[in-house]
Amino acid sequence: MPMFLAHGRRLAANSLTDGGAQMKDLAGKVAVVTGAAGGIGRAMAERFAAEGMKVVLADIEEETLQATVRDLKQQEHDVIGVVTDVSNPEAIDELARQTIDAYGKVHLVCNNAGVFLAPKPMWESTLRDWQWILGVNLWGVINGVRTFVPIMLAQDEPAHIVNTASQAGLVQSNSIYSLTKHGVVALTEALHLQLRQQNAKVGVSVLCPLFVDTRIMQAERNRPQDLWNTDQPETNPLQMRDTTPASEEAERVLQAVLDDQFFIFPHMDAVDANVRARFDNIINRKNPEPRAMR
Repeated sequence: MPMFLAHGRRLAANSLTDGGAQMKDLAGKVAVVTGAAGGIGRAMAERFAAEGMKVVLADIEEETLQATVRDLKQQEHDVIGVVTDVSNPEAIDELARQTIDAYGKVHLVCNNAGVFLAPKPMWESTLRDWQWILGVNLWGVINGVRTFVPIMLAQDEPAHIVNTASQAGLVQSNSIYSLTKHGVVALTEALHLQLRQQNAKVGVSVLCPLFVDTRIMQAERNRPQDLWNTDQPETNPLQMRDTTPASEEAERVLQAVLDDQFFIFPHMDAVDANVRARFDNIINRKNPEPRAMR
């Protein structure tokens, strides 16, 4: 693989002493972002491109992906788009192949693609519901880790993985969506520990956003037809409230990569209260009780 000479203008605030995993600059390096046609994924792709990175945008929604790639190219950013179903391991392998063919290496992978299923009793959820949401939200991350981490380890230079979970992955679980996001948090913690045990040059972060301005509530539009419950896509009556711009999450991700920070979420009293409530129950051996995220 050809070598890249990295030369960037931003330096992280801290430096590691255990393995040199920290990416101190991003210019000229290569990022892969799944779910990149819109929402947080697009915001991350735009932010990384603004830092001078070469960005591979992956998404299952082909028309929107192509439009996003055109927008970034018009801004003279070095990007490509790859239509990708993250639930399919062969599709992720193909994404990696096209990344290496185009740019020779990969330094930053954001396993960001996700879907939302309106909450209902799990015993009322169909097998197709389970297959769809687990396939994208959890297996999508598993597939990304399985494919890209060996490439990063073989490169033997600083790299980073960011897995998108949710605040729903930190609080008590009351939906299939929450279950998948708890899985992403646990997977990412294990990945971080295993890479540190090997003194690898690969950092790890987990993104846990709360109420961000995205189209995830309309994710049913991208459910594969063979996983529909009826003869047409379902609609989700829920709407996101008090949303923050996706660009704010992208900025947090950028800084977390530079600082090698594991947890990424807003510094809000409500976030801390949500997390504390669950772990107070665990420490005090209290039964879970219904509680809405604030």
